Amino acid sequence: MRLFLCLPLLAAIPGTAFAGPLTFQGALQRARQEAPSLKAKALGADAARSARDAAGALPDPTLGVGVDAFPISGPLAFEPQRDNFTMARVGVSQDIPNLAKRHAQQARADSDIKAAEADTAVEARTVEVGTALAWINLAYAERRLTALDDILSRLERVVGTTPSAVASGNARPAQTLAGQQAVATLQDRRSELVSNVARARATLTRWTGDPTPEIAGPIPDFAVDATVLRAGLDRHPTIEMIAAQAGQADADVRVAEADRRSDFGVNVAYQRRDPRFGDYVSAGVTVSLPFFTRNRQSARIGEAQANAGRVLAEQEAARRALAADLDADLADHVMHHEQWVRAQGTLQPLADQRVRLETASYAAGRASLVDIADAYAALADATLNTLDREALVAADGARLTLTYRSENR
Repeated sequence: MRLFLCLPLLAAIPGTAFAGPLTFQGALQRARQEAPSLKAKALGADAARSARDAAGALPDPTLGVGVDAFPISGPLAFEPQRDNFTMARVGVSQDIPNLAKRHAQQARADSDIKAAEADTAVEARTVEVGTALAWINLAYAERRLTALDDILSRLERVVGTTPSAVASGNARPAQTLAGQQAVATLQDRRSELVSNVARARATLTRWTGDPTPEIAGPIPDFAVDATVLRAGLDRHPTIEMIAAQAGQADADVRVAEADRRSDFGVNVAYQRRDPRFGDYVSAGVTVSLPFFTRNRQSARIGEAQANAGRVLAEQEAARRALAADLDADLADHVMHHEQWVRAQGTLQPLADQRVRLETASYAAGRASLVDIADAYAALADATLNTLDREALVAADGARLTLTYRSENR
């Protein structure tokens, strides 16, 4: 009965978990908690840490059971009870890898942990940047829709005056068609913007897990400092991940070099014979003899050293690629900012002024509705273009700051 009473509360839990609009920082925090890819990387790091305890440990001992000196020919064949050599044996053996190999295995496990943690940091950066861009994209998609709705409502008010203008003789009847065509064209653009809002919301859902995300709060303004970003490239998660892979490669070299040293083993056995003859105890030590190192150990060492060199070369290549990407993104950011300032300060005010002038001329009977429609179409283009450029500047700031900042900041 208590369970049935609690069912409504339990059903409400998922909805309450995502209740309320998402601010920019709230979206980032939720993505860090909800992103499945980040959970997968974190579990991989946990697995590496769990495996550390077994690294360098002695292998499991081996139990051996057998029969020794069982006669199969001669006068005592298949009659062990008459033979004083036949005995049952039970023994235990333990392999003991050399200490250098065990230490190298522990170092390899430590480097695996660092590599898994670095991989987690790279994925966290990917999730953070993806969430930030998705939130900004949704914010500007909604702004574009609001701006176009405002322009569309203004145009519809002007078009609504056409019948009275036709009746008074100030406008030709065909001008009503031009107004309707202009409204239909803007409505087509509105449908496209509605689709863009839905797409942006779906992308934000992907990162945050919120099925119907609603955003709130101001759009963040990131101060892009090129000097700081360039100085932090060596501590970028991608570079640190390759550095961790270099540590794995160095550990592999140590493991391969340790194979040149001898491994050991000990064994103890109890052998039982017929009670008339007495029992035995045997003990022994085994030592591996790495005599043919050229074709075995040296070949593996060469492979490990070449792999370590490859990782170092990849690290330098990644650093150069990251620096080149940063410079290219900084150049794009400067271009986008200049274009946005030009659109905001020149293009959109001119388009808005044109609408006002054409509207006044139309009211005075010196302009046609076609002129009004063209002016509003140009205003819609200028307004949306300004928002597009502003969105690029905001996205650039988020991408540059979040992508290229060092992990230690």
